[in-house]
Amino acid sequence: MTTIAKIHAREILDSRGNPTLEAEVTLADGSFGRAMVPSGASTGAREAVELRDGDRTRYLGKGVGKAVANVNGAIAEALAGFDAADQAGLDKRLIDLDGTENKGRLGANALLGVSLANAHALAASKKVPLWKHLADIDMTQVAAVHGATGPASDDPARPSVAGRSQAQPSPEGRRLNAPTLPVPMMNIINGGAHADNNVDFQEFMVLPVGFSSFSESLRAGTEIFHALKSVLKGHGLSTAVGDEGGFAPDFRSNVEALDTILEAIGKAGYAAGEDVLLGLDVASSEFHDNGKYHLVGEGKRLSGEQFVDFLADWAAQYPIVTIEDGMAEDDWAGWKLLTERIGQKVQLVGDDLFVTNPRIFKEGIDSQTANAILIKVNQIGTLSETLEAIAMADAAGYAAIVSHRSGETEDTTIADIAVATTATQIKTGSLCRSDRVAKYNQLLRIEEALGGQARYAGRDAFVSLKR
Repeated sequence: MTTIAKIHAREILDSRGNPTLEAEVTLADGSFGRAMVPSGASTGAREAVELRDGDRTRYLGKGVGKAVANVNGAIAEALAGFDAADQAGLDKRLIDLDGTENKGRLGANALLGVSLANAHALAASKKVPLWKHLADIDMTQVAAVHGATGPASDDPARPSVAGRSQAQPSPEGRRLNAPTLPVPMMNIINGGAHADNNVDFQEFMVLPVGFSSFSESLRAGTEIFHALKSVLKGHGLSTAVGDEGGFAPDFRSNVEALDTILEAIGKAGYAAGEDVLLGLDVASSEFHDNGKYHLVGEGKRLSGEQFVDFLADWAAQYPIVTIEDGMAEDDWAGWKLLTERIGQKVQLVGDDLFVTNPRIFKEGIDSQTANAILIKVNQIGTLSETLEAIAMADAAGYAAIVSHRSGETEDTTIADIAVATTATQIKTGSLCRSDRVAKYNQLLRIEEALGGQARYAGRDAFVSLKR
């Protein structure tokens, strides 16, 4: 029997030492699932609400006791005896029970913990890996959770998550057939809200694309990471790390971070632009104010048009294949200009812009803003809505990048989501800190289990870009 017998939540700690929620679902057949909820540092204004207690006498107000109580009370009662096999129905019941647009009454952290734990429990009941269970989820049911919001939701050729790419591949060829191991977007230099340094941009990433397997790409990224440490030491720079495990030195300018990474790639024996490409998470909403982009580390104040020029110049000079949150979340005119300027050659990823919300994402698709979406499960708060956002991206020819948060745990669910949905990229931090490495290790396990069936996305992740 796959009916829910018990739901329980508790307060645990994330990688920053802040409380977060862990949920467990037990089925009538004894199958068990557990999930831990991540938390962000730089957050979009339209993200689903992460419910915190606000009691300054306990965990500086960051406790999640209210969210835990909501799971152990109202949610557990509402889902008692519910058939766990109906993931879409369970998620809809959670959304209806909360009753708010932003999941602010019960908390997106409460809803997400239960939603993901349910998927884990059902995979255990079926005795299949989580990624295989997720790949079999019926997308026609998932689309009904929040109503048809985009082209993927009413497409009869999409019976399951994995079946999407086989039944109707994107005209741009962005998505590959399952099972596909994603390109890791490795954040090896941290700045912005993720580090205590003078670097304005939040993440400088390496993407090992010129390899035949995920394991080989991971090895290359790891060797570059260690080479970077040596390079930084040689320049007399700090090798302390930020929230996501990347190094966080002070540089004389943002561009010096790129030059230092190129030096590390060469030192590790790889070719930038061939074996390895570069990526940025600008997180520009963090330094956008009154219509200007304030690069404090460089003493510059730029208009939207000037900042587009700034990013376009970088993209022309360096092997940058992806830029996340290049413009602020409320600067749609700037986003449109950036897309028109470099969107044919560079992947432009909306994170704070779209917040994994299918309704908001549809606005971007309709206006041809950006060309990719970052997928963060806690931005929207249920598994079904997460899968629908990925399906919408697939149908619209947008790339989908499955992502961690800066406040993480040892939970590896996003690795399985990336493989299940044949998303061609995953963003899960640097090559140190066990909360980041856990996801990479899970992908290694999946690749090993798949054997000859495994395919690494590599350069095909960016086949639609005219580079």
